[in-house]
Amino acid sequence: MLADPDDKRSGASAARGTGEARPSSGSGTVALDTNALAYSGRALDAATQAASVRRWGWWFQAEWRLRSMKAYWTSVIGSALLTPLLYVAAMGIGLGSLVDANAGGVDGVAYLTFVAPGLLVSTVVMSGTNELSYPVMGGFKWQRLYYARATTAASPQQVALGELLAVFLRLLAEALVFYVVLVVMGAVRPGWSVLMVPVAGLAGMAFGAPLGAYAATMENEGPEFALIQRFVVMPMFLFAGTFFPLASMPVYLQWVGWISPMWHGTQLARAVGFGLPLTGAEVLGHLAFLVGLTAVGVWLATRSFVARLGR
Repeated sequence: MLADPDDKRSGASAARGTGEARPSSGSGTVALDTNALAYSGRALDAATQAASVRRWGWWFQAEWRLRSMKAYWTSVIGSALLTPLLYVAAMGIGLGSLVDANAGGVDGVAYLTFVAPGLLVSTVVMSGTNELSYPVMGGFKWQRLYYARATTAASPQQVALGELLAVFLRLLAEALVFYVVLVVMGAVRPGWSVLMVPVAGLAGMAFGAPLGAYAATMENEGPEFALIQRFVVMPMFLFAGTFFPLASMPVYLQWVGWISPMWHGTQLARAVGFGLPLTGAEVLGHLAFLVGLTAVGVWLATRSFVARLGR
């Protein structure tokens, strides 16, 4: 017997009204009217919730982390806006004018144009350091929210990946705001220079992901993060070519840049920002360094989260 089309429509309407899952047309998947479910006051059954978490647990973790950043979003936006403004004033009106008047700029461009990509990358790298140090340790030691997530159907790997994804998206947003301010202030020209944004995000994760992996192993608060800031992050900022070409430094100090994600990111940002001449091999080398370090950091982070949450 043929089914009555009116019965199908009434059944679909009933499903929408109650928020029940129903087969979607043309496939064996189940479509869910989440709006109707919310208004109905009903909850998904445990099996459906578990299946959703097993599939999207990494995104649920990332969403939670991004929402938690709302608590300090004003400082994030304020820093992204004020930092380039202050640097442009200092480097363009102050130091930059002296360098341009006496040396004719750096690498064939005005000093502000030269230093702007480095400032963007270094700021994003330091933001990644802040997001993947104490907050990660706190997720295990103080708030213990990672353990709460691990009691659901989400795996420890998903918790780690979601955490790293959220920080990466946050770094991209900060880099974009920073970039827009640089364009408005005339420090960089719009166009291909927008690629500085993903380059800065990648550089931030190349340092932040390994740091997050280390933070996930820390069970007690100590001087480690302060030492990292003082003896790793600050030397990168000062001696990794942010303010002057790395080649102008003594050879015995240039290694600081060679092993620094900040320098590799800055070189790529300058290449797309004002056309710093780099060979294809140099570009691939910088990218390989950043991608490789990020991949190692992600791998170590997932191992650290599995070790802590699997106990």
